[in-house]
Parts: sequence; C-alpha cells; structure tokens
Amino acid sequence: MGGVAYGSGRQALLDAAVRVVSAQGLRGLTYRSVAAEAGVSHGSVRYHFGDWATLVEEALAYCAQRSVEGAELPSDEPGFEQFASGLVSLVSADPDAQAFQYELTLEARRRPELRPVMERVNDIYRDAIHRELARHGLDDRALAELVFVTIDGLVFHQTAFGDDARTERGVATLRSLLASYAKR
Repeated sequence: MGGVAYGSGRQALLDAAVRVVSAQGLRGLTYRSVAAEAGVSHGSVRYHFGDWATLVEEALAYCAQRSVEGAELPSDEPGFEQFASGLVSLVSADPDAQAFQYELTLEARRRPELRPVMERVNDIYRDAIHRELARHGLDDRALAELVFVTIDGLVFHQTAFGDDARTERGVATLRSLLASYAKR
C-alpha cells in the first residue's frame, strides 16, 4: 500500500468510497473495500467516519457539492446562454461521482433509511436551480422541479451512455426553452 499524504486521508477515503460504489454498487461498500481503494488501513475509515452510514452520507454530500459547483448553473451573463455550461464536462470528468449518486438513489428504494438522505441531496440541486431561475425572473418552484428532473435525466444518460453530444443538445434546448419562457 502506497498510502496517502498526511492530511489528505479523509478526502482520499471519500473519493475511494465514490469509486467503490460506482464500480460495485452500495453492497460493495465496506471499510475494507474503501481502505483498499484509498491505499490505507481499514481502521482509517472507521477513524474518519465512525460508521458506515456517516461515510455514505458524507460521500454523498461531497458529490452533491462538487456537482452543484461543477455544473456551473449560475453565470454572470444575463439570460440563459450560459446556464449549466459546465454540465457536460462535469459528467465527463468524473462519471463515478454521478454513478455513485444514482446507485444510492436506486438503493433508497430498497433501504428506506436512505430515502431522507437522498431527498436532502435532491433538495440541494432543486434549491440551486430555483435560485438561478429566480435570479432571472423565473421564481417558480414547479418550473425549477421540471428543470431539475430534466438536468437529472441528461446527467443520468450521459453517465450511463457517455454521449456528451446528446447532453450538449439537451442543455442547449433547455436554455432556449427557458429564454422563451422568460420572455412570455
């Protein structure tokens, strides 16, 4: 084991948890699998997170934060020409982070205790989208929900099939629809 640099253990473990779940599903997430992926002892996982549920929740929060920032929902430009400008590159650069979140979403169907966690994560996305739409005069929660599920679907398909061009076309169409809706 090469190990990780001092002070970067927690980050390495979060990244490792994301990769493990992306590759093996949530059932593959154990202290040992995460430690092996991160190149540290399995005691490090327990030390940094205490328990399995905390590891899952913190890895999920970590992914959600990176995704909101990476999608570049807000822009300094007026209108929607730059809305979600980083979405395609976000998914292309780290499809494991997106796969991790979708794995947990599906697992929440089988494990009811995960459902509130996933709802909180989805609320982070919904709120970020709502803030950006409201900034452009579209203060409508129902519209924000529609945009959220549209973006979620685009990200899901790009994660699953790797078709960046399809996502780019979808985002361009979404921008056009939002601009038209804002003019009405």
